[in-house]
Amino acid sequence: MNRLTAILMVLLFPVAASADWFDDIRDGEDAEALYRTLYYMPKGGDLHNHLSGAVFAEWWYELALAQRERGYEYYTRVRIDNCRDYGGNAFTAAPYFLLFRNISALEYASLDDCERGEYKPLAALDHAEKAAWMNSIRLDKPWEGRDEFFQTHWQRLNALSRNPWLQADMLVKNLQAYEAEGVVYVEYQIGAGGYEGPNGELVDASQAFDILRETLAREDVRELGVTVRFQLAILRFLPNAEDQLRRVYRLVHENPDLLVAVNMVGREDNDKGYPARFLPTLRELRQQYSGVRLSIHAGEVDEPNAHVRDTLLLGADRIGHGLNLITDDDTMLLMRHGPYLVEINLISNLLLEYVNDYSEHPFPEYLRTGIPVALSTDDRGMWESTMTDEFYVAATEFNLSWEEIKTLSRNSLEHAFVADDIKERLLREYDERIGRFERRMQDRGIGSLGPMPETRGFVCGRYELCRGRQ
Repeated sequence: MNRLTAILMVLLFPVAASADWFDDIRDGEDAEALYRTLYYMPKGGDLHNHLSGAVFAEWWYELALAQRERGYEYYTRVRIDNCRDYGGNAFTAAPYFLLFRNISALEYASLDDCERGEYKPLAALDHAEKAAWMNSIRLDKPWEGRDEFFQTHWQRLNALSRNPWLQADMLVKNLQAYEAEGVVYVEYQIGAGGYEGPNGELVDASQAFDILRETLAREDVRELGVTVRFQLAILRFLPNAEDQLRRVYRLVHENPDLLVAVNMVGREDNDKGYPARFLPTLRELRQQYSGVRLSIHAGEVDEPNAHVRDTLLLGADRIGHGLNLITDDDTMLLMRHGPYLVEINLISNLLLEYVNDYSEHPFPEYLRTGIPVALSTDDRGMWESTMTDEFYVAATEFNLSWEEIKTLSRNSLEHAFVADDIKERLLREYDERIGRFERRMQDRGIGSLGPMPETRGFVCGRYELCRGRQ
């Protein structure tokens, strides 16, 4: 075969021409070779990503200290001196008995002398305290799981998550990391309220959104080449969740340049947040507003139920997690080769113990029966993981083909909540990028890639890929 014929074969039959080189890497003994391939591989989007959960602990620390330039000062609880008497009411006392809960200078000033003695300025932590502070917002112990995540991580962040400028700085750090991994689109889930300035003054939603707009308009951020949109999330099991839904639905409608969807978050094993609860409210809202999409958590539970079906009835186009969809035969049939996508979070599902082992995960069944799926990271900062790690888990645990890997990235762009012209551009550019990557790998192989990147805690602990870690 001459060179011209070989080039034509690659252009006309890219799948057949590319399969062998990837199979050799995937099936080989060099785990780092597979990881490098997936790291430098062009990717699509991350559709299921909580911004406050996407921040690695060292980023939180660095960025929180940097807020002093904006007038913010943070304190964290380093010991408990039993300054309060809750009379045995454990629910009320829970935030008090939580080490490394972060408060603002204003909150600190309101405490009595006993409680002030329990706190240190974040900037004054010693080495051991700083390490413990970082570990407090990671799932870093084998016995930590769902309760640790849902009941302590967000409560510890506390005041940090109320700073809208810190949120914007977190966004930039994330986009820099995504650009390095080849991710070109992200939808972040954020809140619509509770923001405050350095003196405790209210920063309303419109001000917080403008801070994000200004950040995304910066030249250094635009040059990263990552398209960003946001979803507004509500906590589904609260008594006033319907009122929250009305508010965020209106905000998404009024800010279509930035906001694209509404989501519902929170533990689904709390039955107060069941999907059908919100059907009358959503029908009311659709009478008033257009252009608001729904991507809703559903099926992130241990027991069989019809929550995925009910969430589709709410009007959702994408399902977050969808783990127990596998128990609902009729909805499985409905979703095969259909318009609805399941956002798959492999690392999250394992660490939160929704599966005991990847052999229990329904992802390959969905993928290989034609239910549209895409990989996403959920709360990657708290898992100590990356988008590459999600692909690595999928490729190693489920023996993914190269064509399946490309399908996952294309699905993430085809189901993105962006205007058609932007979606077409993202898909066209992805096809061009992945085509160039395939040809490079076919011509020059693994030696054409950069060095093994530094890895994070999840793949280090589970797969012993610990490059660059102490």
